[in-house]
Amino acid sequence: METLAEKILSGDEVAAARLMRAIDDDLPMAAEELRKLYKYTGNAFIIGVTGSPGVGKSTLVDALITGFRKRNMTVGVVAVDPTSPFTGGALLGDRVRMGNHATDKGVFIRSLASRGWTGGLSRATTSVIHVLDAMKKDIILVEAVGSGQGEVDISRVSDTTIVVLSPGAGDEIQMMKAGILETADVYVVNKADKDGAENLRVQLESMCSMKDRKSEEWNPCILMTQAYTGKGVDEVISALLQHRDFMVKNGDIKKRHLQQARLELKDAAEYALRKRITSVLESAYIEQLANNLMEKKVDPYTAADEVMSKALSSRKPRKTV
Repeated sequence: METLAEKILSGDEVAAARLMRAIDDDLPMAAEELRKLYKYTGNAFIIGVTGSPGVGKSTLVDALITGFRKRNMTVGVVAVDPTSPFTGGALLGDRVRMGNHATDKGVFIRSLASRGWTGGLSRATTSVIHVLDAMKKDIILVEAVGSGQGEVDISRVSDTTIVVLSPGAGDEIQMMKAGILETADVYVVNKADKDGAENLRVQLESMCSMKDRKSEEWNPCILMTQAYTGKGVDEVISALLQHRDFMVKNGDIKKRHLQQARLELKDAAEYALRKRITSVLESAYIEQLANNLMEKKVDPYTAADEVMSKALSSRKPRKTV
C-alpha cells in the first residue's frame, strides 16, 4: 500500500489533509511521513503575511491567491487562526474569507490553531509548509494570527515577508515598536481609500529612510491597496516576485534558507527533547526532584542536568544519512 507521503507526492489532496491533521495533533506517524517528504521540499516561494488584527490580512491573502492563479501559479495557504477556547482548534475565520477558492484544484488552504504558540504562528506551521512544498505548490502564503509586534516569527519561515498596515488601526504607534520594521520586505497600506492612508504611507517612508542600508540591500516597497476590490494587488504581486528575483540574483535566498534550516533544527531538537523528557521520565521522579528543590536539597541547575542526562541516555539517537 502507498504511504501518505507517496500519495502526497502524486498529488493526493486527501492524503495531504490527513497528514496535516496528524501534524497538528502531534501524532507519531506524522514525523515518519515528513521524513519521507523532506527531500522533495525547498522549491516553493514562501510569502509571510503579518500585521495587527483588523488590517485586512485575510482579504489581502484572498486577493493574492486570485492574482497568482491568474498567472497560472499554484498556491498553498497556511492560515494561523486564534484558538477556540472550547475545542482547542482553529476558529477558521481566515478560511471563511478565502471561500472563493474552495473549489479551485490549484489552491490548497489549511487553517491551524495557534494553541498558545507565541510569535503569531503555530508549532505545526513549518511542517505544514513542507507538505505544501512537496505538493509542488509554486506559492505558499503563510498568514500569521494577528497579534501585533510580537509576530516577528513569520520572517523565520518566509522567503519574503509582507507587513500589512491600515489607517486608524493604531499602526502609527505600532511602527515605532521594536521588530516590526525589521520583518518587512514589502509594506502594504491596506484600506487605502480611508482617511489617513496617505499620511501613514509618508510616515512609513520616513521611518524606513532612517535605517542605514548598503547599496546592495533590498529597499522595502511601500504599496497602497484596497484588497476587497483588488485595487493595487497586482503591484504587490509584482513587488513580491521582484524581491524573489533579487534574492536569487545576489544569493540572499540561500542565506535565508540556511538561516531557516538552523532555526528549524534548533526548534526540532528542543521539541524532541521536551517530548523525550515527558515520555521517558516518570511523574513520581519529577515530583521527587521538585520536592528536593523545594527543600533546597538540590539546586535547579543540577536537577536539570540530571533530567537531561536521564532523558538522553534512554535511547540512542536516530542515525542520519
